[in-house]
Amino acid sequence: MTSSPETSAEKSAESADPVDSLVLHATDNHVSWITLNRPEALNAITPDQRERLIQHLSHASSDPDVRAVVITATGRGFCAGADLRGGSSTGRPPAVERVAGDVARTIRLGAQRLIGAVLDCEKPVIAAVNGTAAGLGAHLALACDLVLAADSAKFIEVFVRRGLVPDGGGAYLLPRLIGPQRAKELMFFGDALTAADAARLGLVNRVVPPDDLEKTARDWAERLATGPTRALALTKQLVNASLDTDRTTAFAAEAAAQEINMSTTDATEGVAAFTERRTPHYRGR
Repeated sequence: MTSSPETSAEKSAESADPVDSLVLHATDNHVSWITLNRPEALNAITPDQRERLIQHLSHASSDPDVRAVVITATGRGFCAGADLRGGSSTGRPPAVERVAGDVARTIRLGAQRLIGAVLDCEKPVIAAVNGTAAGLGAHLALACDLVLAADSAKFIEVFVRRGLVPDGGGAYLLPRLIGPQRAKELMFFGDALTAADAARLGLVNRVVPPDDLEKTARDWAERLATGPTRALALTKQLVNASLDTDRTTAFAAEAAAQEINMSTTDATEGVAAFTERRTPHYRGR
């Protein structure tokens, strides 16, 4: 007795990971595009989506064909934070009895891992913020190396409105970006910050009309993708570490980074192009 064969489309549909439709991914011109795609929930992040984001960022670090990353979203929201409506960010329903240490463990293994994945990505990461970025969503954007925002976007430190302490590295990121007193103002009041005000404070690199956001992100990302990839990675590491170290340590790290970078093909090409008075052609190696 034989069964009727399945079509390839049916097999594909059955084997497809549903998270793939919620976190879209494509690589184009050496740029990894990561797009949150739950517009009906303002792109609030589920645990599965969080893990897929971390996976894509990790892959971008190790893939020599990827030389820049863009994180963006569909719909009218960039990211409304962690999805808490269906339960906690652990995926447990609210009725489950909490065990001592659960909350700290959840934050450490969840939101903090996500923000750490952005900060530690070895390729430049651009946030293209198309709409409201709240809570963890704001921190996801602000952890990126460069932030572009549509002029309709808003940034909200929403935690105080819920009686919560900021997570996802917010109390680490914000003081380093805008100073402790401005950071406290945003976190104490939880007021929505317009894209223009965010740019004025130094949280956003550039504000553009919504229709120009993708084009601007593509232009910036492709420009980075033609740059000296390892030099950019080392520069990112130096800048990110600089606010946590003393001058002696920072200078030692700088010298070590120069030593490492001078062994790359791109450094050789850059120096040769300068002496030969031509435009360098970097290969990301």
